[in-house]
Parts: sequence; structure tokens; C-alpha cells
Amino acid sequence: VIEQIRAQLERLVPVQKVSDLTRDGRSVQRELALVKVQGLGEKRLNSMKLADKFQAQVVDSTPESFVFEVVGSSDTLDRFVEEMQPLGLVDVSRTGIVAIARGADEM
Repeated sequence: VIEQIRAQLERLVPVQKVSDLTRDGRSVQRELALVKVQGLGEKRLNSMKLADKFQAQVVDSTPESFVFEVVGSSDTLDRFVEEMQPLGLVDVSRTGIVAIARGADEM
């Protein structure tokens, strides 16, 4: 399966190199999510407190809703989305994992 993915990615333009970081060594991995939450009063306040706990940034705000940007491991994003559920979670958009090799060497 990895070889099929590699072959497909190498056909894309402008891919310069494909590396399997799960095989090639240590890496730093992150994922980004945009999370929309609707709420007023106490729910709105609690969603802000939770966003602060996860170091999420407010990227859009209306009197009735927020869109938060949260970056971290997939597990961190899963927890953030799960904890936002009872506070008025409306929508989630996730990038998927991006990664880069650790250390001074290039991939």
C-alpha cells in the first residue's frame, strides 16, 4: 500500500521527493483543524476556556459562534473535538498529518 501511495504522489506536480517517515526514522508530526462552535452565555465562555487550554486560536468570531484553529497531534485534536461536542460543536475541518524528519539532515 505504501508503494502505491508513493507511486501516485510521485506523479503529482510539483512533488520533489516522497519519504516514508514511519520507516526512515524520527519525525515531527502535526495536524491542523478548524473547529466551528456555536453558543451563547455559559457555553460560549466554556468554549473559550477550553480553546485556551488547548492553545487554540480564534480565527473567526460572531456574536453566536467561533471558529478555532488548533494544531497538535491527532490525539490532541480528537480530544479537543470531543470536549467541544457538548459546547455546541457545529463543524470540523482537518488537514491530516504533516511531518518532517528530525535533526539537521534533509529528508
